[in-house]
Amino acid sequence: MPDRAQMSSKLLRIGFIGGGKMAQALAKGFIAAGLTKGEAIVSSCHPSDLASAKAMRELGAEAVFENVPVVSKSDVVIVAVKPQVVPVALGEVGTHAADKLFLSIAMGVTIKQLEQILPRSARVIRAMPNTPALVRSGASVFVSGAAATDRDLAVAGKLLRSVGTCEQVPESALDAVTALSGSGPAYVYVMIESLADGGVKMGLPRDLAYRLAAQTVVGAGQMVRDTRTHPGVLKDDVTSPAGSTAAALHFLERNGFRAAVIGAVEAAAARCREVSGSSS
Repeated sequence: MPDRAQMSSKLLRIGFIGGGKMAQALAKGFIAAGLTKGEAIVSSCHPSDLASAKAMRELGAEAVFENVPVVSKSDVVIVAVKPQVVPVALGEVGTHAADKLFLSIAMGVTIKQLEQILPRSARVIRAMPNTPALVRSGASVFVSGAAATDRDLAVAGKLLRSVGTCEQVPESALDAVTALSGSGPAYVYVMIESLADGGVKMGLPRDLAYRLAAQTVVGAGQMVRDTRTHPGVLKDDVTSPAGSTAAALHFLERNGFRAAVIGAVEAAAARCREVSGSSS
């Protein structure tokens, strides 16, 4: 049985099965938030993934090439491997997983599937963070497994809130969440790049165009989040009669901007469902 007092203390022993970009983003965020230290983190990486092992060691964490030490040394085990790897990775840990808290961020792998792989006494929470967790501006949600306790949910919430916002949702929402906020940063990066390209086309230096585009997106997002005003109202506030914004919005509508973004989320959610079905 893990030491519950340790789990509720400031310093958490955190393990990552998988040491890729998302694991690195979370580890950096947890350290920056003061929830743990590098020396209290252990991560397993594929033997061929020396770059991830190096990145974890640069954080002060231990990087290994097998999964059992990650589980045996940790209070919370974060499953951060590709969905097709989950059955093998968790199957390797066997009895070491008993009475442990597992927080899975593997796309499309359901609570039921995780609970079937792990020992019955393991507690499972499924989460979907996104990469802005690296700068503690992530958007995360989580789903409780059958055996997860209120204390487990509090620990998961504390970890995820330390790197941004966090909400508990039903598992049926996970595919849509993954498509919107999990994949969403990629859509926004394309938007930033496109805004900057437009600025460059109209004569701005590229470095200035990127700074202005990035800050514009940050500011607009904060306006929606902090004022709780409908984005359509905020859009109308910027749009003067016969002005430049009205002309720009007409161009976006004529070229299917809204439909393209909605379609991107729909396509990503469909892919999540395919992965979940193939993982069954």
